[in-house]
Amino acid sequence: MTEPSSTQSEITAHLAKQKSRRGWFIGGGIVAVAAIAAAITIPLVTQNSGTPAAGGADEPIKLTLADTAQSDFQDTIIEVAKDKGLDLEFINFDDPYLPNTALVEGDVDGNTFQHVAWLSQFNKENGTDITPVFSTVVSAWGLFSEDFASVDELPEGASIAVPDDPANFSRALFILQTAGLIEIDPDAGVFPTEEDITANPNGIELTRLAHESVQTAYGDPAVDALVIATDDFDPALGITSEDALQLEDATAPTSSPYVIIVATTADRADEPAWDILEETYRDERVVAALEEEKRGEATIVELPVEDLRAALEELTNQ
Repeated sequence: MTEPSSTQSEITAHLAKQKSRRGWFIGGGIVAVAAIAAAITIPLVTQNSGTPAAGGADEPIKLTLADTAQSDFQDTIIEVAKDKGLDLEFINFDDPYLPNTALVEGDVDGNTFQHVAWLSQFNKENGTDITPVFSTVVSAWGLFSEDFASVDELPEGASIAVPDDPANFSRALFILQTAGLIEIDPDAGVFPTEEDITANPNGIELTRLAHESVQTAYGDPAVDALVIATDDFDPALGITSEDALQLEDATAPTSSPYVIIVATTADRADEPAWDILEETYRDERVVAALEEEKRGEATIVELPVEDLRAALEELTNQ
């Protein structure tokens, strides 16, 4: 993971540009967990304050959350959240480092875009204390090609585009190993690097691209295949998991660090508003909207928050 390019001025510019959009969207999913009693009284949470302000039982709870992609799915989140007394503002950033930086600097209350592995790398490199509050989904990742119908058809020296950040680069390596294209040192841990590849019989070449750019390599004549989430593709392409030359095994231990989470800073992780938000994602209207938005290419994951935090600590300490 490279050093974040964000600064306070960049964050302010993004906030000013996108503040008019209200709502909240989890970048990849939904989770259904235990409900909170409807009669609970919670003080108003104000953006940028880091502490609750006085409020009455009838006042909405305001949360501002950051993500990296705009989606129609957030409209359903807005409506369901209103029913439960939440006033959500969604802030969309085009730089995948800004949602965490904005959270640490107090410009948002939480974020919704990352998996545990990404967060562990950010916390480690920046000395931050961002922590999960609940899990959402695992997106379907795989090896895709416009020109070849199977792994066996890939030519010698095939160029394969992969994300360049450490967490997702490692994820791509595991998928390529499952496809039989490479072998990884079993002692490499959760974050193998290119140096941990112990066998590459077909001489494949890895083309490292920014995560948000990998899907644009589909159909590029200079790239034979790519590793990415199915729901990262433009829906107009009609690509599904069934088109993958090799699909990630979502049940494998190597996939567990890639569960998408809702996160906030450690000092705010126990605020009751997160339980209300979690209840929002239990609602059948939200579940249906997710299925439509993600075209069934994401698996709902309900993990205890204690397990998420334990996994984060283990990964951060590696």
